[in-house]
Amino acid sequence: MQIRLGQAADLDAITDIYNQAVLTTTATFDTEPKTAAEQQRWFEAHTGRHRIYVAEIDGTVVGWAALTLWSQRSAYGDTAETSLYVEAGHRGKGVGTALKRAVIEGARSLGFHVLIAQIAEGADASRHLSERFGFSHVGTLREVGRKFGQTLDVHLYQLILD
Repeated sequence: MQIRLGQAADLDAITDIYNQAVLTTTATFDTEPKTAAEQQRWFEAHTGRHRIYVAEIDGTVVGWAALTLWSQRSAYGDTAETSLYVEAGHRGKGVGTALKRAVIEGARSLGFHVLIAQIAEGADASRHLSERFGFSHVGTLREVGRKFGQTLDVHLYQLILD
């Protein structure tokens, strides 16, 4: 497995992986698949310190993670939100672990101070992965999302970097 920075050529695979999560999981609160144009705008917003990382196996992108702007307000400049998605057939095989490690190491090297992860109720694998890398639960937003006929909480996790 190779972890590297995402490129424009990876966007179709990134979109497919994300849309798979949209349709089958509560890992994202998007309820409709993203179009290529929407994902292009998202990709273009990840510049400078806000980067996308991909996991590639035998030339195929099987997962991705991102450092995303936490807020437009400048005082939050050293804080980024993390997100991570793995293609269903590659879950539980170390891809998420490798991507989480890469996004944290990348954030450190880019001078971020805090990483935030928003984890939906029931996304136990995401919660365990974040906790394994030192993220702490700092709060819960009660009943803020509705997906698949369920009202869901979102748990906020935070990692303060060295």
